[in-house]
Amino acid sequence: MLYLEDLEIGQKAAFGHYPVTREEVLDFARKYDPQPFHLSDEAAAKTYFGRIAASGWHTCAMMMAMLVENGRERPMASLGSPGVDELRWLRPVYPGDTLRLETEIVDVTPSRSKPDIGTFKSQVSVLNQDGVAVATMRTIVLIRRRPAD
Repeated sequence: MLYLEDLEIGQKAAFGHYPVTREEVLDFARKYDPQPFHLSDEAAAKTYFGRIAASGWHTCAMMMAMLVENGRERPMASLGSPGVDELRWLRPVYPGDTLRLETEIVDVTPSRSKPDIGTFKSQVSVLNQDGVAVATMRTIVLIRRRPAD
């Protein structure tokens, strides 16, 4: 189990493997972001995307799936998150892409008012199969401090 004390500014990790399928892109768009360029080849061809592209919110959901999977392999004493900063969608994500993540811890702060917890911030980059960043964000995570023996 990783605790606040196990984290250091500059710590990096690379993980994840998420194949993006046309079926999933269409299903997500129908449910949550039914804009024409996420649903129709013809409509998408007339836009910047050129073809059907995943919703940015779908990209975030795929990123979250990879973060959770990594957390199963490397358990952390996480207490959830109060949010994210600086979310950016940099490039389209298309069916046929395969996504992965790179993270870097940029801040580690013990709580002043609650001695058993702290926060860390991590810069997260979502990369496609060519190593091109398609999305970035800065996460804020609440985490337990190591329990006293």
